[in-house]
This record gives sequence, C-alpha cells and structure tokens, in this order.
Amino acid sequence: MQHLIETLVRDAVAASVASGELALSGLPEITIERPRDVAHGDWATNVAMRAAKPAGMPPRAVAEIIAARISGHTDIAAVEIAGPGFINIRLSDAALQRVVREARAQGSSFGSSNVGASRTVQVEFVSANPVGPMHVGHGRWAALGDSLARILTHAGYSVQREFYVNDQGVQMDVFAESVAARYLELTGREVTFPEEGYRGAYITEIAREILAEEGERWADTSAETRESHFKEKAYAQVLAHLKHVLSGMGVEFDVWFSERTLHAPGADGAPSAIERGIAQLREAGYIYEHEGATWFRSTDFGDDKDRVLLKADGSYTYFAADVAYHWNKLDERGFDLVIDIWGADHHGYVKRMEAAVAALGHPGQLKLIIGQLVNLFRNGEVVRMSKRTGEMVTFEDLLDEVGPDAARYFFLRRSTDQALDFDIALAKEQSSDNPVYYVQYAHARICSILRKAAGTPEAEDVDALAAALAPADADLSLLTTDAELGLFRKLAEFGEVVEAAAEQYTPHRLTRYAEELAASFHQFYTVCRVVDPDAPALTVARLAVVDATRIALQSVLGLLGVNAPQRM
Repeated sequence: MQHLIETLVRDAVAASVASGELALSGLPEITIERPRDVAHGDWATNVAMRAAKPAGMPPRAVAEIIAARISGHTDIAAVEIAGPGFINIRLSDAALQRVVREARAQGSSFGSSNVGASRTVQVEFVSANPVGPMHVGHGRWAALGDSLARILTHAGYSVQREFYVNDQGVQMDVFAESVAARYLELTGREVTFPEEGYRGAYITEIAREILAEEGERWADTSAETRESHFKEKAYAQVLAHLKHVLSGMGVEFDVWFSERTLHAPGADGAPSAIERGIAQLREAGYIYEHEGATWFRSTDFGDDKDRVLLKADGSYTYFAADVAYHWNKLDERGFDLVIDIWGADHHGYVKRMEAAVAALGHPGQLKLIIGQLVNLFRNGEVVRMSKRTGEMVTFEDLLDEVGPDAARYFFLRRSTDQALDFDIALAKEQSSDNPVYYVQYAHARICSILRKAAGTPEAEDVDALAAALAPADADLSLLTTDAELGLFRKLAEFGEVVEAAAEQYTPHRLTRYAEELAASFHQFYTVCRVVDPDAPALTVARLAVVDATRIALQSVLGLLGVNAPQRM
C-alpha cells in the first residue's frame, strides 16, 4: 500500500508539471508517512512544502493542485490539506478490504518484497570462541542474526548465515592446557593449574569424558603431545555442543568458517589468505613498515591510530586475521553486503574494521551491529548465578528453563543498541502479560475459531478448513466497522514493517508489530460476532478476515523464528 500511495503522489506531481500547473525543473523527493492520529487519514506527505519554493507558489496552493489529481483514484476516499500544506490521504474501504484477499492469496509470501533485488548478503553472528559454553549474550546474537537473515530473505535478498570459529591463537592453547591439567588431576597426578586457565566446571567434564574414553594413556606423554591432542579433542567436543545448543533454538548456519584456514598456505604453496589480504592493502598504498612491524594506515579512513598487522616477532595480530576474513568474504566469495553482529566489547574495533574494508575497495559493504548486554531477572531480582551449577547462567541454562520460543522473542523485543532486561519469570508465565504468549494465543485462538466454525474440533489442516469456510470471492464490502477497518489497516502495515526491519536491521520492529496485530484482532473479535447463523454472507466475510490475520501472525512469528501453535 505504501508503494501505491508513493506512486499516486509522484504521478500527481509529474502530471501537474507536465500540464504547466507547477513550474518545476525536476520532481521533488517524495516521502509519505503514517499520521500518528488515524483521524488525520492513512497517509500524509509534505511534498507540497518541498515543491513550493522552486515552484514560486504558496505551499497550500501547490497542495491543492496535487490533491485534486489524487482524489479521483478509486483507492482514495478523501484527500485533505492541513496546516501549512500537508496533504492527508484517506484510503477507501475497498482498498483496505483488499489486503484480506492479498494475505490469503499470498499465504507465506505475504509481506514479502523484492527490495533486496537478490543481492547477496552474508550475516555472521554468534561466533563464540570454541573454548566453553555460550553466555546469554550469545543467545541474543543468535536470535538477532537468525531473525535478520529471515527478514532479509523475505525482503528479496539472497542470504547466507555464517559462524566464524575462532580456532586459532592463544585462547586455544590456554584451553588445551586447562583440559590437560584437569585430566592429570583426575588421574591422581599433582599439577599446577595454569594461571590464566579456564576454571569452569565444564573443563573438568571434558577431561572426565576424555579419561573415560581414552584412559590414562596421555598422562605420561610429553606436555606438548598431550596438549596437542587435547586441543583438537576438546575443541571438537565444545564445537559440537555449541551447534547442539544453537540448533535447540532453531538456529542453523550455512557455513562454519575456521579461522585456521586464513593462516594456512594456499594450494601448491600459494600465499595464505592473511598474506593475500595484506598484499592487497599494500598494493593500494595503505601499508608501511615501522620498527620491524607491518602497519595498516587506518587513520586515512578516520581511525584514531594506525594498526599493526604483522608484529616485529613475525606473528600476526588478531586484526590481520580479521582483515583476511573480510577480504575472503568480499573479494573471494563476492558478497554484496556483509553484516557482522558483535558484542559491546568489540565497540573499539568498528573504525579499524570499516577502514580495512574501505581500503580493500569495498566502502559501504560492511554493516557492523554492536549489541548491548543482557541482564537476567527473576520476579524483579537480578539473577547472576545458576542455582544448578553455582556458576554463570549460560545460554543453554536459560534455553532449558524458558524454552526456545520465549527465549527468541524476549531476545528480540529490544533494539540492539539497548541493554536487555530479560525477566525469566515473565517469559514462563502463561498470561497476556507475557508478550510471546499473548501473540501465540491470538494465533491459536484463530485456529480454534476456524475449527469450531467448521464443526471439526480435531482437524489439523487449518489451511484447508479456512479455504472451505471462506472462499476467495467472499463479499468483503460488508466489513465496514471501525474494528474491522482498524484490523485491515494493521494487516496492511506488515510489508512496510518487514521492509523497514530489513533496511534498518531492526528485527525488534516485528515483535512490536506482532503485539499490535494481536491486539487489533482481539479488539475485532470482541466487537464483531464472527459466526452468525442469521448472517451467512457476513460470517463468510469475517472468517476470511480471521484467516488473513492467522496468515499474518504465522508469517511475523516465522520471521522471528517463533512457532505459531494451533492449540494452547
């Protein structure tokens, strides 16, 4: 609907210029928005005020010319000029009723668009170090990244989900040393635990599993041999567990990208990805040597200081691997856009990463989303430790307690630039105070209405029920009450919300929309009798509305990665 109104306004301005009524050398920018108060119409535009000065006319006079050309359209009920020259547009009942047919005809494609024009996008998210359990912040990034990928796909992009496995570097060595130390303890050996080692109970559990499976044969080998074996063994166990936990929330990745591959030589002794990334920066003139180290001139792109890529001791920095990784994404694999979702502790890396991508020849092709922390509460009290383990509450702990639907929905309810207060007790509550329960209940209620109307309480194929109860040619002109038209208006917003969420990387918009749609439906159902034996045509029309709302709720929940239950 938004695109229709934009086109009507643009065509009206163009026709007024062509007729000589408006003396403009070019068309002004056309912007439309929904008025805050529905009493002012469905859409409003300030195009007349934009065009007034170049046209040499008062804004209201310009508005009158444009409004006269819009008002004759069959989808427009009224056009009014307000204030200094705003044009308020009210849709006809027929235009609003049409969204019901569109939702039912399009089904799971309802709200989709082609704004992405099949451009390729990679969304890299979670990317937790494979040295231990994920914290609840990782759960938030998992929900965010997966939902964003779904939304972008619905908006016409070609999307790939990727997990960057940090399996190279000091943290992997410390991890191996920690597991080895616990293993030796379990075999009765005296051992000094590494000062910087990982001390969580999970390290002991990994060591116990290795001992049970492979016995004590590693106890008397050299530390180097033992730790080399344990590094790979424990790393594989943790990575498998990460995949298991993420899958439990419905998050699957297309690619698990190993950092090690960036350091490895290419085929037939070709340079590594890190070497090739640095070579490209050197060729572009952004590399220099200083005090035995190789530096990237990131200050040329607004960074506060230049960054070391190759240290004087011959080892690469973490940033060098990040440069190579993004070179691989953009040059080797050719994505049109790369989206990285990072935690708040990475805020200081934004400028240098943007600088590197620009220096590699891809300015504007990297979007970095920095999220804030998750604070856990239970009935208003801060939750810091797990009652079961006495340690940090992990993502897995939270998922086990509240379930995947509540976890995803609550993680997505706030903008990523805001800290999230997650109330565990509320997430488990089965009442309208729990937003995910409220929205899911609306969907389940609709399914119940359709089964009851069909007289088949055990039926499972709700799509078939709806099609039989309300044919596509139902007479929607009978639906003119405020509650009905208000629900139609909310249904019509879905595509706009999806596009905005895709273009601004804001899945939280969909949680707000889902709750507003559920509220609009509950209002409609309270005011309007759906099944009325004395009004069969009206019953059929209202059942069509019920079905359209079901489709929209199912779609929006699907984009959030949340189930739409048929029974509750």
